[in-house]
Amino acid sequence: MAELNYLLDRINDGDNKLFRSLYGEDLLELKMQADNYTNLITRFKSTFGKDDAELFSSPGRTEIGGNHTDHNMGRVLAGSVSLDNIAVASRNNSDIIRVESSGYPSFEVDVTDTAPKEDERFQSASLVRGIVAGLKKAGYSCGGFDVSIEGRVPKGSGLSSSASFEVLIGAIINALFNGSKLDPVQNAIIGQYAENNYFGKPCGLMDQTACAVGGLIAIDFKDPGSPLVKKIDFDFTSTGYSLVITDTGDDHADLHNDYASLPAEMKSVAEALGAKVLREVTLKDIIRALPELRAKTGDRAILRAYHYQGDNLRVEDQVKALEKGDFESFLRMVTESGYSSFMYNQNIYSPRMIERQSVALSLALSEMILKVKGAWRVHGGGFAGTIQAFVPGELLDEYLYNMQQVFGKDSCHNLFIRKEGAMKLQF
Repeated sequence: MAELNYLLDRINDGDNKLFRSLYGEDLLELKMQADNYTNLITRFKSTFGKDDAELFSSPGRTEIGGNHTDHNMGRVLAGSVSLDNIAVASRNNSDIIRVESSGYPSFEVDVTDTAPKEDERFQSASLVRGIVAGLKKAGYSCGGFDVSIEGRVPKGSGLSSSASFEVLIGAIINALFNGSKLDPVQNAIIGQYAENNYFGKPCGLMDQTACAVGGLIAIDFKDPGSPLVKKIDFDFTSTGYSLVITDTGDDHADLHNDYASLPAEMKSVAEALGAKVLREVTLKDIIRALPELRAKTGDRAILRAYHYQGDNLRVEDQVKALEKGDFESFLRMVTESGYSSFMYNQNIYSPRMIERQSVALSLALSEMILKVKGAWRVHGGGFAGTIQAFVPGELLDEYLYNMQQVFGKDSCHNLFIRKEGAMKLQF
């Protein structure tokens, strides 16, 4: 454990290399981050009355390639972003985890009681309890600790605030009780286990993996229980482009059936061809069976299967382009993926609410402003929520101004891909 005064001195050091790797080189941003950590440490000390603790950070994530491919055992290109959740935590020599988080009610979890609680479903306490259960099941130690959390990955932003929280808790327990022996991918798997079985949301594994591992990664879900994760050595900050996520403001609350239709329809095509998921069939298989498939699954399912086949292969090509330093080809494929989502996957707006097309409008504005100089695509699940754009420096101010004029002054997040996943800060 480190003394809080020592941590405060390191945070406010004018030459904080760790902070620059997490948050970039902008001096105003670095000062703001130092203030955020300072305020959180002060809050932790006031809440729990302790002078020793550790600092933690867990990034949000962005999906860069492979839209709706993971649930059919496909490939995804994802990255951890500079917008993160941070925590101050310290062992309390008990069996009770005490969580204090800005904007949320405080709660406690007894690490000796790992049974799911019906009254905790869809609450943060269920995630903490599920992570403890998953870690114990995997043979790791857990004990009581006190933690103050500042959640800076906005809920509903498409940047996976829940996955970031899950692997943050995993990283804390890993550092405080297990000598940091837990592998990042296993941390992600345990986070998914908690969300599926305790929180009550049947999510995939992409979000947790990107947040836990960090950097730019290609994930292959051919074996969903043990995904193949490959780090891509590419420095986005050297390109002169900004990664901008725009929240269009539409609500996801009434879109459950739209989201559920995507994996269901894709799998219906696979099942009609004698397989379980689309990873097990080829585009040629689909084309040969088109007349029969139209009768069995309908045309939209076939178009979504076509999108899957294209985006799954496109991830491989995007990785090759980045590894060769061919950023121009990479950008072209980002936009190709976006067009495929719009035309074939059809997850840009709900067919039940055609008057609400904010994602489509944001993509149209992006195309008008960026033309051939950048790239744009739907981000994440679709139908509502966020889009992603790679914006060249000379167009950044114009892009941000126009998007914020339409979607609100806080709608745009100007981010970069950070190399570190969920971690204990070591100065």
